[in-house]
Amino acid sequence: MAGDIDDIDRRILRELQRDARLTHQELSERIGLSPSPCARRIRRLESDGFITGYSARIDESKLGFPFNVFISVRLDRQIDDRLVAFEREVRLCPEVVDCWLMTGSFDYLLRVAVRDLNEFEHFLTRRLTKLPGVASLESSIPIRRVKYLPARLD
Repeated sequence: MAGDIDDIDRRILRELQRDARLTHQELSERIGLSPSPCARRIRRLESDGFITGYSARIDESKLGFPFNVFISVRLDRQIDDRLVAFEREVRLCPEVVDCWLMTGSFDYLLRVAVRDLNEFEHFLTRRLTKLPGVASLESSIPIRRVKYLPARLD
């Protein structure tokens, strides 16, 4: 798939990743292409699945959720029914903002956003430990984000 796009497409993606609210005119000026071909390329990038949607990056701390915790979860058994049940329940937890099925010694990695340590403790002891199949957990509290990219482009 990466071979299906050229340098102009990558520049379009890079600019939209920085600011998806750019008009076609503004975007075309930044990448050095007239607006009509620029708009056609954007539509093609969307229809080919390179652009999967548009969203706003939201500061969770401004919404009252400044405390993040990464939680590694090990299930008691790695069978389909157990995985499906765990994933179904995790989708219902508003505290879980990111969940990945993993390889290695843990089955899942979660990022949880909460108000404070008390809310985290409540989530951990009253919700997460009671989900189907949870055998063990390991929590890590991040100090600060060093790097963030919505997607790798190069």
